[in-house]
Amino acid sequence: MKKKLQILCFCLVAFWMTSCDPINGGEKFDKTLLPGSWVSGTLHEHYNATGTGYTWDTADDVSEEEAQPFTWTLEGSTLTQIHRMEMGGNIPKTYTVTKLNATTLAYHDNYGKTYTFTKQ
Repeated sequence: MKKKLQILCFCLVAFWMTSCDPINGGEKFDKTLLPGSWVSGTLHEHYNATGTGYTWDTADDVSEEEAQPFTWTLEGSTLTQIHRMEMGGNIPKTYTVTKLNATTLAYHDNYGKTYTFTKQ
């Protein structure tokens, strides 16, 4: 009986591990929907299909021509942007995507800041 219980537990754990992604909360988003220009108020983000992009905020009196470049990856629900600084160095920023479709991108950071973008 004990052997059968161990086998059953093993099977349940194996099923659980293959049925969801515990690291990303089980959600997976289609990264092919991300390329394009997105706007949230005065904040603009542009994603290229090649994994590069740039961002600018008109509230800071920054135009698209002065935008800050970044590289990006989307793994499951984790969006990572690595911003290249003018004076050298990289700053990684990690977000959890909560919605991504043809018109809306929503994500939040680990500090409770939420962003919702509309595709232009």
